[in-house]
Amino acid sequence: MRERGHEVVLMSPPGEYGERLQAAGFRWISFPLSRKGVNPLIELGVLKRLTRIYAQEKPDLVHHFTVKCVTYGSVAAKRAGVPHIVNAITGLGHVFVENGLSVKLLRLIVSGMYRKAMRGTQVIFQNPDDRRLFQEMGLVNEAQSVLIRGSGIDMNRFTPLPEPETSTSLVVLPARILWNKGVGEFVEAAHILRSEGIPARFALVGVADSGNPAAVSLVQLGEWQKEGVVEWWGWQEDIKVVFAMAHIVCLPSYREGVPRVLAEAAACGRALVATNVPGCREIVRDGENGFLVPPRDAPALAEALRKLIKDAYLRREMGRRGRKIVEAEFSTERVVSETIAVYERLLQNKAAG
Repeated sequence: MRERGHEVVLMSPPGEYGERLQAAGFRWISFPLSRKGVNPLIELGVLKRLTRIYAQEKPDLVHHFTVKCVTYGSVAAKRAGVPHIVNAITGLGHVFVENGLSVKLLRLIVSGMYRKAMRGTQVIFQNPDDRRLFQEMGLVNEAQSVLIRGSGIDMNRFTPLPEPETSTSLVVLPARILWNKGVGEFVEAAHILRSEGIPARFALVGVADSGNPAAVSLVQLGEWQKEGVVEWWGWQEDIKVVFAMAHIVCLPSYREGVPRVLAEAAACGRALVATNVPGCREIVRDGENGFLVPPRDAPALAEALRKLIKDAYLRREMGRRGRKIVEAEFSTERVVSETIAVYERLLQNKAAG
């Protein structure tokens, strides 16, 4: 957008990425925001602060990501008179995945917030299941929603990698270490395969996200490592290095937007195993570039992994097909052009008006 002559201002909580954005030549506004905050007085203060920033900046268009930013940002933008609001639903998360009583109550609250916030905005969905669900719940209508699958993969960075020449296959689950990412089922599948003497290692690759209600505790992670069935590598800055070491990439999640990590792994020529749920099935074509298994089903997960661990030729063929799928459907160029088309349609409407 900057190359097309627009001024682009970015806003997020403070952290290392703010410096990176500034180093790339963008103006960046630090906006502290607690994901878990529920104190009404504090949250009202956040909303007022955001409204004030929008009123000062007077943007022609704003684009929000994540639940709090979508809901608070949309309300603030409307109060400040921002003419065009774009909201991205990049996944539904814990609130829409679990079914406990407290979660169901929270879902009602969040749904009400979404309904109010997204009225009159343009909403981008990453998969058709989320789009359909929001329409069925009356949160959006068809005219205001658009489907853009994923966040885009840099095909020049994520290039095909040769498989490691080792007798023991490495299976990695790269994600935040949350129960609803299927971490429990992954560990159970590892137990099953190790008990059968299958020559494989299993690694969890990601941060222990203590700010999420579905987080796996550090105590539990420590116990698994002591058992020696799975390894926990923590956060890895360069995921391509992880793919270079791995033979199979696995994500037995309960629900996703479009999981970027699976698309990146496919671009690197890795065979995939994931669950047959919204988001994952956008990337994984069962029997073509990987296997889809039922969610919360560790034996089925173990069976799919067993097939790939034992068949190097099948892994390579699935990896080759996966690269072609990502090239055709999930490249950065495609996603960026589709997103900019949304912006420009809105901005042209303003100019025409």
